[in-house]
Parts: sequence; C-alpha cells; structure tokens
Amino acid sequence: MKILRHMGSLAFVLGLFSAVFVGIPWYVVVADDPVLPWWLRAAVFSLLGGILLVLLTVAFEQRRNRISDVGAPAPEADTSVLLLNSDTLPDRDVSNILGLVQGHTVFAIWLGKDLSAIIRLIVGGELTEYTEMMGKAREAATNRMIAQAARMDADAIINVRYMTTSVVGSAAELLVYGTAVKLSE
Repeated sequence: MKILRHMGSLAFVLGLFSAVFVGIPWYVVVADDPVLPWWLRAAVFSLLGGILLVLLTVAFEQRRNRISDVGAPAPEADTSVLLLNSDTLPDRDVSNILGLVQGHTVFAIWLGKDLSAIIRLIVGGELTEYTEMMGKAREAATNRMIAQAARMDADAIINVRYMTTSVVGSAAELLVYGTAVKLSE
C-alpha cells in the first residue's frame, strides 16, 4: 500500500507541476484553439489520478488498521551517555557540570506525503507521515546532542528538554537540549 500511495503522490506532483508550470503558460501564450493538447490532458489526468490513488490507499489503510496500535517503543541508542529529564540521578552524584549541550534539526516532508496527510485529515486517523517525520527529527537532534556531550567527555545529560516549532508549511524545527555532567564514582 505504501508503494501505491507513493506512486499516487508522485503522479499528483508530476501532474500538478506539468499543468501549472507548463500547461497554463502554454495555454495562455500559445493556444488559439480551445481544445486541450494531449500532454496537458495527461498532466491533468495524472494530477487527478494521483489524488484518487492516494485517497484510495489511505482509505484502505484506515480500514485495515481500524484498531490503532501504538507499536513497540524504539530501541534506545547504544551509547554510554545517560539521558535524563530530571536534575538528579538516583544513587549517583554530579561531580562536575560541563555545560549546555544541544542538538537541532529542521525536517520536512515532500508535497506528495503532504497530500496523504491532507487526505487523512478528511478521513481521520493518525497522520503517519508527520509522525515518521518528527520521529526522524527527534532521533537526529538527540544523536547530535549526545555526540556533543561525548566530545565533552560527559557521563550524562540531565534536564533534557525537547522543543518544536513550525518553520514553513510542513517543515518543523526540533531542538533538544540539556546539561552535560560528569558523575562521581
């Protein structure tokens, strides 16, 4: 289903750009005859067919996955740097505060996946395209923060916080930050 949805999204995007950036200027500047040429018809049908294919695959997925499962949590990254969202560690003391560490990324999805998300807004359900995008963004930002802490020879990052903002359209910025610390033995 995912491949069909991507094919529909690609057909939509190709049809849209062909119709808008080639077809309309050609029709306005060149066409004297009101009959549409075959390539402009193909672009319009590709646009409409792409929308229909995405709509059908999303609807089929909705029906198949009627019972929503949260899914298994992602495995933790194999790292020696401990991440905590609190400022204290049970049974360990902070011996040295190394400073602020942060990771940052801006992620976006392409127009075809945006179309799938818009269809899901109509039929309901989880916007999996955005969920996947934010998961990848969170992982990338967290890995960058951990790498920065590892360069500082930190044992842990405490007070870890995540922030998101919308940049433009379907692009989102994700910032993760915390305090890198050395732990006492």
